[in-house]
Amino acid sequence: QVQLVESGGGLVQAGGSLRLSCLASGFIFSVNSMNWYRQTPGKERELVAVISGDRTTNYGDAVKGRFTISRDNAKKTVYLQMNSLKPEDTAVYYCNTRNPFGALIKGEYWGQGTQVIVSS
Repeated sequence: QVQLVESGGGLVQAGGSLRLSCLASGFIFSVNSMNWYRQTPGKERELVAVISGDRTTNYGDAVKGRFTISRDNAKKTVYLQMNSLKPEDTAVYYCNTRNPFGALIKGEYWGQGTQVIVSS
């Protein structure tokens, strides 16, 4: 079955950096677009970054120029490098993919989330 497992969250001071990882399994990772979202209490989940199978990337306006999404197909892992972090980046960050190629059950899949806290 499809599984997405995030890691790398934590507490960091404003201006610092973190790198999140999402290990994927249960589908043909290399051809699927992978997404990072984030959510804070009381707000809708916000799209942070997208990387397609051909490594085309897109970013939410709030993180452009500070965050970088990348993927290692051999390790079936997608990364989110977060630099120049701000307190408003504090959120739970989720890995996501939709209708993964090769999965037994199509649909939208989410990881369990990893908490990022940026102190001022």
